[in-house]
Amino acid sequence: MTDAPTTPAAEVLVTAAAGYIGRSIVAPLEAAGYRVRASARSTVKLRRIVSANTDAVAADAFDPAAVRSSLEGIRTAFYLVHTLGGGNDYAQRDRDAAAIFAGAARDAGVRRIVFFGGLGGEAGDLSEHLSSRHEVGRVLASTGIPVVEFRASIVIGHGSTSFEMIRNLVEKLPAMTTPRWVRMPCQPIAIDDVVRYLVAAVALPDDASTPHRIYEVGGSDIVTYSDLLKMFGAHRGLKRLIIPVPVLSPGLSGWWLYLFTPKQATVGRQLAESLRHPTVVTNDAARRDFPDILPIGVAEAYDRAFTAEETAFAAIRWNEELPVLPPGSAANFECEGRYVDSRTLLVACPPEAAFDPIACIGGENGWYAFDTLWDIRGWFDILLGGPGHRRGRRDQYALIEGDVLEWWRVEKVDSPTLLRLHAEMVMPGDGWLQYELVGGEDGTLVRQTATFHAKGLLGRLYWYAVLPFHHFVFNGTLTGIERECTELVNGPNTCPLPGAHDRGVAERSKQRR
Repeated sequence: MTDAPTTPAAEVLVTAAAGYIGRSIVAPLEAAGYRVRASARSTVKLRRIVSANTDAVAADAFDPAAVRSSLEGIRTAFYLVHTLGGGNDYAQRDRDAAAIFAGAARDAGVRRIVFFGGLGGEAGDLSEHLSSRHEVGRVLASTGIPVVEFRASIVIGHGSTSFEMIRNLVEKLPAMTTPRWVRMPCQPIAIDDVVRYLVAAVALPDDASTPHRIYEVGGSDIVTYSDLLKMFGAHRGLKRLIIPVPVLSPGLSGWWLYLFTPKQATVGRQLAESLRHPTVVTNDAARRDFPDILPIGVAEAYDRAFTAEETAFAAIRWNEELPVLPPGSAANFECEGRYVDSRTLLVACPPEAAFDPIACIGGENGWYAFDTLWDIRGWFDILLGGPGHRRGRRDQYALIEGDVLEWWRVEKVDSPTLLRLHAEMVMPGDGWLQYELVGGEDGTLVRQTATFHAKGLLGRLYWYAVLPFHHFVFNGTLTGIERECTELVNGPNTCPLPGAHDRGVAERSKQRR
């Protein structure tokens, strides 16, 4: 635990706080003792990702009055606005937004601007993206406000555009013909180190002789983009054949990215242009002025990214992330390499009664519908060397974290609102089955969500092969849960009676004893 600051906390503004870098630094800034104001175009998403202590404000980067208002009382402002994904005129838009911000910061009496830009030399034929990033830094410094500018190459971290591009290429392509730029040296940096540099910049001593300070930052490894692809594959246990060819220009590479990384393709095309030149640290200014920060290498950065990803997915509550679905319908989508199948059903029971059949699922009770299909999958798993359904359950009426449930492991149980199972069957990836319950006036909303972290192309083929069966199996299980909890509350084939829930639960408790 860090000691409380001995001086009054500074007021800090984080712009684009709903973006990747912005949302990564808000909590660390607050942990360092700063009072933080976070701005974004809309506060709807922002209020979901910042703490109650954060002052969340709406400020469109192109609205001078809103920007000026967001800067009231601010001493240090983090400028993280980037319109790269907003169209071909992003360079002009970035220039305009930076000019608006610089003028508003001057009028508001801001003492320092911290800017996160792109790594690349000043001389030579820079890409449009890197040239624009450098220009933004100059525009921010044009009003005389001291600017601390960090320039970085590829950022490795859970949720970063570069990380997702690498994931899609490695996971989807067993063999890749790659353009020449994949052999260009770069110096990736972990998001944890980016955050440390940015937070430390708030307390950096003033230097009147250099009002616009530029720091090139990178990790401890200099690698090529080809190395990054291979190292990602090694972390996932995937061997990938990479064949560099001289005929794919960065322009054509953009269309290649559209095929395999559609969500990141617009930004990725510009990033690919930037990789035509080395993006490595060429001076030791950051090491000299931030001696306590020792950046990690690529392997450790990948380890931390995967760990952060697992932690983030384990904490997801799909009832909060996804809209309510009509009974019998499903939401199927891909999210950061994971395939999600989520279904809901509103049952006319309180959460305690609805959770009871969920806690008793499997073993002697079966899965309440299509048990033959579950049995076939279990026997198939045994043939592959997995546990199948041989392990059964430790207790038919109670689950604790760490229990086995046939081929599942109980990862999280919080009665009567959550049960999360982790699959231990043999399959090309990792799977989870999660039940969430939310009580209301009309009953309890039960959400059943299957998540599959596909491993390579085979994992994706597996998911689409079993997806047609989900309609029957998962809907059937939800219907069975509704049937079981209704009988528990009201008794079989009876109408609801006052106090029936209490009598039903009491009777089930007798059975357990």
